[in-house]
Amino acid sequence: MNEKFEHLIERAEQLIARIESVLPQPLAAPDWSAAIAWRYRKRSSGHGTLEPVRHVAAMGLEDLKEIDGQKEKIQRNTEQFVRGVPANNVLLTGARGTGKSSLIKACLNAYAPQGLRLIEVDKADLTDLPDIVDVVAGRPEYFIVFCDDLSFEDGEPGYKALKSILDGSVAAATPNVLIYATSNRRHLLPEYMRENLTYTHTDDGEVHPGEGVEEKISLSERFGLWVSFYPFSQDEYLAIAGQWLASFGLGSEAIAAARPEALVWALERGSRSGRVAYQFARDYAGRRGG
Repeated sequence: MNEKFEHLIERAEQLIARIESVLPQPLAAPDWSAAIAWRYRKRSSGHGTLEPVRHVAAMGLEDLKEIDGQKEKIQRNTEQFVRGVPANNVLLTGARGTGKSSLIKACLNAYAPQGLRLIEVDKADLTDLPDIVDVVAGRPEYFIVFCDDLSFEDGEPGYKALKSILDGSVAAATPNVLIYATSNRRHLLPEYMRENLTYTHTDDGEVHPGEGVEEKISLSERFGLWVSFYPFSQDEYLAIAGQWLASFGLGSEAIAAARPEALVWALERGSRSGRVAYQFARDYAGRRGG
């Protein structure tokens, strides 16, 4: 009888161990000395992990041209953050390839010596942000939670989760965490012509948006700092391309000679963005072995 009982106990313990192995586990703190940036990843088992980014792009603030106004705002806010004084969550919006993500990476490199760290989180995992904050709370470093190319479709769960977080239930209560997000949509949600019909006019001439529009605006306005980026002019595009060519070792004469090809490159891609300028410079310098 005792042998049967012991066998049942052993089988029960094995079953419990199997169940525990597939249940979501508390997020474990990584080796914070391993990197200055991490990615949050959710495994198929439901376990979340913080994976170190071994090779952060070597982007400097001085490398980013033609966005001086935007750079000044982000740099000032980030400096406040690492000094331990009040700073804002940031939403960077505007044209693609104009330096939104690059500016955040450049700030990370610039302020890492002062304790700045970055955790990249996909929008699908924003509901796990409280777990991430629990892990970093109390740490001496300052953490930017970075959501790149953020946008939502109607009804996505991450939308309301982020809205709640920005309201202060999590992030604002932790002085060493800020959210920096980039998006091509100013209000992070699709906007439709029919929503314009919901605007109402009062007797004193004021215009009030309807509930659908208010809902879209309510998320983006929870970011304390908005920074807008705009398409580059031809001269700005050429200046950025020239700066990247110089970084690849080309001289002023070679850079001037590259201008016609740079314009054709942009025309073929239908864009004069900073990303297109960088891609042209890599191709042009590579073909010349420089």
